[in-house]
Amino acid sequence: MSALSIEPKTAADAKVESYLKRFERRVEAAPPGQCPLTTVASFLETGANQTCGKCVPCRDGLPKLSELMRELANCQANNETLGTMCALAQMIRDASDCAVGYEAAQATLDALDTFSEEVEAHLVGHSCTQGMGQSVPCETLCPAHVNVPGYIALVGEGRYADAIKLIRKDNPFPTACALVCEHPCEKRCRRILIDAPLNIRGIKKMAVDQVAADSVATPERLPDSGKRIAVVGGGPSGLTCAYYAALMGHSVTVFEANHSLGGMMRYGIPAYRFPRERLDEDIRAILSVGNIEVKCDTRIDAVAMAKINDEFDAVYVAIGAQLGKTLKLENGDAEGVVSAVDLLQKIGDGDYPDFSGKKVVVVGGGNVAMDCARTSVRAGASEVTVAYRRRQSDMTALVEEVEAAVVEGVEMAVLEAPARVEVDESGHCSALITQPQMIGAVKRGRPAPVAAKKPERRIEADVILIAVGQDIDVDPFVDFGMHAERGSFIANGQLESPDLPGVYVGGDCQSGPATVIKAIGAGKVAARNIDEYLGYHHTLSCDVALPEPKQNDRMPKGRVEIAERPARERKNDFLGVEYGMSLEEAEQECGRCLRCDCFGAGCQVDGRFQYV
Repeated sequence: MSALSIEPKTAADAKVESYLKRFERRVEAAPPGQCPLTTVASFLETGANQTCGKCVPCRDGLPKLSELMRELANCQANNETLGTMCALAQMIRDASDCAVGYEAAQATLDALDTFSEEVEAHLVGHSCTQGMGQSVPCETLCPAHVNVPGYIALVGEGRYADAIKLIRKDNPFPTACALVCEHPCEKRCRRILIDAPLNIRGIKKMAVDQVAADSVATPERLPDSGKRIAVVGGGPSGLTCAYYAALMGHSVTVFEANHSLGGMMRYGIPAYRFPRERLDEDIRAILSVGNIEVKCDTRIDAVAMAKINDEFDAVYVAIGAQLGKTLKLENGDAEGVVSAVDLLQKIGDGDYPDFSGKKVVVVGGGNVAMDCARTSVRAGASEVTVAYRRRQSDMTALVEEVEAAVVEGVEMAVLEAPARVEVDESGHCSALITQPQMIGAVKRGRPAPVAAKKPERRIEADVILIAVGQDIDVDPFVDFGMHAERGSFIANGQLESPDLPGVYVGGDCQSGPATVIKAIGAGKVAARNIDEYLGYHHTLSCDVALPEPKQNDRMPKGRVEIAERPARERKNDFLGVEYGMSLEEAEQECGRCLRCDCFGAGCQVDGRFQYV
């Protein structure tokens, strides 16, 4: 018998490992705007290279399928080619011995269905669909299409006020997005090809930490148009629309149901993540434009909406999603069972809970659940548990939020589905009873939990916070004549409400609960389209000269992360948890930017993402 070796079968395996890491980074940084059929062809070529050669369908079929897909991607195929591809893919899927073959074939069939419009364009028009083409990743993936490379360059030169002006060109909430944005702009950053994506949110935070947003003058308002616009909802989407509409010269009135402006930024995000004084900096800057009247504590019903529609030239409805969803549990209405949204709503008006010595259970796995859990810690709870029916890796909350909650002492009870609420003799909740789960088959893109054959678990609770989602109060507006489906308003691609000319709708109430930056993007689009509806085509300028691009620094460097106050300190108060970058850190991080707006396939003339 020959001796065994602890080394890999081939010396190349270890070398391939490092190369595969580079392959992973290239996939992760795949630029937006790339032809999907080219992507599928590359995927198939990789699959063909992975075949072991044992079974004929995979060994001979994948290279042929890859060849046909490349013909389609190059606009050299016809309907007969497409038929051959489908038949071949089905044969490979059904006859291959292992996943190398059948998964690649199934993925091809799925792609031909998913990208059917692109397939048709390649077969008939012999070209990609209109608008296809690589673009600057960070700008494209930002819902507000902010000139990210531009303001990074400005921060790198210490021109913080100019950076705020440039951000404000497309997003009037530079401070909000510096503190709470989920930074989708970082997802495909080309710097991933070298080391790691830029900390774009951290760079923005550097700017607003050095110069307060309300100390930077907004652009001069254009001459009055004589038109009046009503904005229903004073959250990020509504205030964004109001800001740009006012800059265009229109008179704007904002109707807000709460005591103060800010929407879910004030009434849904705790102060330790977004200090209220920082939110007020953005709001003061927006209102400084002038021509914006604010009416708080004004709830709009069907009658009021009809009156507004008659009195104003256009209306933008951006009421957000400020109702908490409930669970149909036995004793679910017991004393001590509270909606997470209601809790955060009260905190937004300064009414903080006192959970001193109490055991708190939070039901849910999203950002709101983490906000409630971390808030409960700060409110003095003796124990805080998050009960979630899926795995921790399935939580929709940001990974960093989950990690921060754990560090602050929150227990994650995962794969535990709420079954009922146990109450004491006075009718107050005393425990949450959960049914253990096991993870099962993937449904709608996520592994679904199913009940496990395990005994129920009892989690003691003096307070149970339900954080399982948010609803939209559509009824008054439906009574007025707006359309809703599955609890959200319906609008066309221009955000106009069907059958109601001049009535627009956007943000969470139209898209469903999402993010601050998505709501801002909707408000910007609404302002632009309302301006066009009113017969104008205003353009605005921020008058900021961008620095000349420097030669790329291609030396791999570590990504600068934003540090937080120690958990043992921050969990005892509601002060902001994040520190900022130092000057040296900001200079290094800005220096890592590859200026894709000037170099590479994304290079186009300034203003490609047209200002509202």
